[in-house]
Amino acid sequence: MEQEEEALAADDAGPRLMLRVERPVYDETFIRTQLLHHKEKSNAFCQKLTDKFKCSSARAKAVLFSFLPILTWLPSYPVKKYLLSDVISGLSTGVVQLPQGLAYALLAAVPPVYGLYSSFYPVLLYTFFGTSRHVSMGTFAVISLMIGGVAVREFPEPTKSLLFQDSANASNVSMACNLDDKRVQVAAVLTTLVGIIQIVFGLLRFGFVSIYLTEPLVRGFTTAAALHVVISQLKYLLGVKTERFSGPLSAIYSLIAVFSQITSTNITCLLLGLACLVFLYGIKVLNERFKKRLPVPIPGEIIVVIVSTGVSFGLSMKDNYKVEIVGSIPTGLCPPTVPDFSLISNLIPDAFAVAIVGFSMSISLAKIFALKHGYSVDGNQELIALGLCNFIGSFFQTFAITSSMSRSLVQESTGGKTQIAGLLSSLVVLVVVVAIGYVFQPLPQTALAAIIMVNLVGMFKQFRDLPMLWRTSKIELTIWLVSYIASVLLGLDYGLLVALAFAIITVIYRTQSPRSSILGHVSNTELYYDVNQYEEASEYEGIKIFHFSSSIYFANSDLYVSKLKEKTGVNPEQLLKKVQKKQKKKEQNAPLKICAKIKDKTVSHEVVPTSQEVQEQRNGELEDKHQPTSEEEIFLELLSPVHSIILDWTSASFIDSVGAKAIKQVIKAYAAVDIQVVIAGCNRNLLDELDRLEFFSDNVSTSMFFPTLHDAVLHCQHSHRSPPAAEEEA
Repeated sequence: MEQEEEALAADDAGPRLMLRVERPVYDETFIRTQLLHHKEKSNAFCQKLTDKFKCSSARAKAVLFSFLPILTWLPSYPVKKYLLSDVISGLSTGVVQLPQGLAYALLAAVPPVYGLYSSFYPVLLYTFFGTSRHVSMGTFAVISLMIGGVAVREFPEPTKSLLFQDSANASNVSMACNLDDKRVQVAAVLTTLVGIIQIVFGLLRFGFVSIYLTEPLVRGFTTAAALHVVISQLKYLLGVKTERFSGPLSAIYSLIAVFSQITSTNITCLLLGLACLVFLYGIKVLNERFKKRLPVPIPGEIIVVIVSTGVSFGLSMKDNYKVEIVGSIPTGLCPPTVPDFSLISNLIPDAFAVAIVGFSMSISLAKIFALKHGYSVDGNQELIALGLCNFIGSFFQTFAITSSMSRSLVQESTGGKTQIAGLLSSLVVLVVVVAIGYVFQPLPQTALAAIIMVNLVGMFKQFRDLPMLWRTSKIELTIWLVSYIASVLLGLDYGLLVALAFAIITVIYRTQSPRSSILGHVSNTELYYDVNQYEEASEYEGIKIFHFSSSIYFANSDLYVSKLKEKTGVNPEQLLKKVQKKQKKKEQNAPLKICAKIKDKTVSHEVVPTSQEVQEQRNGELEDKHQPTSEEEIFLELLSPVHSIILDWTSASFIDSVGAKAIKQVIKAYAAVDIQVVIAGCNRNLLDELDRLEFFSDNVSTSMFFPTLHDAVLHCQHSHRSPPAAEEEA
């Protein structure tokens, strides 16, 4: 490139041209140098890989601290500053965790005591392995419902003839206990698999998998899960006995079953449940409205548990009013047992679904609190921590857990500072399990159903997303709706799979149908904007800058070529046909001369300016540089005022062999009608891909590539010089 700076100007209708600045271009020497540099980096990578597996005391210490994050903060724990806040927060969270553990066990189709186990062991383990200081681990409605669906699928409810027999019958009691034991085994095996999957993903650094669960997908999925949960609790609220369904259309079957038994509603159950619902919702509203004035939230759940247990015990509701109660809660902890792995073959797909959903909810909540309080969480370590909580806990007959939004908000709002708060909340549950669990045996199941329903109010508020998504992104709105509808109709497992597939399809759609535009220059800058959207952007005479907001690959290469021809207004095939048609008309006068000119492609595409003065200057210059020697050259000039096309690749991150061939064919087609094609904004990795695809051959060289649009425009202007008068003016 020339050393001196030059100023060029277009005709009156065009923008002012910029100063010419010397910059490096992608020539052959540059390419060879860079490829050699990449080979050296490859050798350096092998050396780094060797060093990575070397053992040292510093590396062992770093691995230990990464695996046990508690070692990084516990030695410097400020007791005077944090302990009181953590104690208050831990006790408050534990009071909420206790009734939720009992309630969510019903969703998981296991006896309530296993909800207490799941609220103790995993929470205790997360204190040592987790990196979030504010999330509350334990039972969660969505995960519990997914586990319950699997347990019911593997061991369905007994037939109706047995279902409505007197529950005091010894054989029926034995059958019910046997069914509970089998479902506990299913939940334990499923939890073991979930833990293994999460640990493996964490060790393989697969923490990024949560990004595929976009926010609209997760919010639509959790809203559908909330609907499933509410439907599953209607029978407890009404006091009717129905089968529990799982799989596609289970929500519809459950509604039909409940309404078919509506005439058998237990009025006592309904009144008690409605009273609990109204009270809990009122407490929830008060806590939300006065959260800044209240030192700790009013523990509505534990109040409902204590009062309803007392009322049930005092009135003997089970015997006198046929109200279903929690029943036996064994005192003490169960010894560790090995799950029955003979059930494992049918549970693998479900385990992947539970593992991914559980981690996604946990990491999203952890990142929210980390951003708010100014610390960081490690996604991979969170996967490992969650996996260890599930894997180790499964040997103590827990079911899969994750973080809970409602409990985490309680833990954070009551002043929790570290994982010590979670540790204390687990100890509250331990006291109940070991010492006073039997007190809650008369607790009515309708009260637990009310607790579950009120805790899902926040999830139903996610319907407010729809108007906002309608205004901002129709595609994300569609993802939300597909996730919700599929999860409601097909069940949570198949619904999640359909939602994921649809989200991936939307990504393909966006890359297949990206926006394309012609760019123009903004005066006195190096900026190039869409000429149809920005009035200040104007095109240069004879130069078309084509922008395509996607990578170029097999799915959109044909679209790229068609949009290029459409936007630039230059179709090389049609241009050649017109030249050939003109040539046939002149064959009788000078056939040999014309054919030679066309085959050698020596015709010129200089643009004829509209200004008469510039026309005369241009003709004077052309006498020295290149004078048209036939009518075909002048005819071609008039056909195509474009002499250069710049392909803007700033949005392209990759290209495949199909895309590379399409671009090479485009370059050749335009070269056949004497229009040069150059490429700007191509990143280093994309150049390497093109080199591996053997793109640089057959008259396609790296000299056609420029680091920026500005450089490419300067090159095109200098390859088709403006009249001398413009230079003097500059």
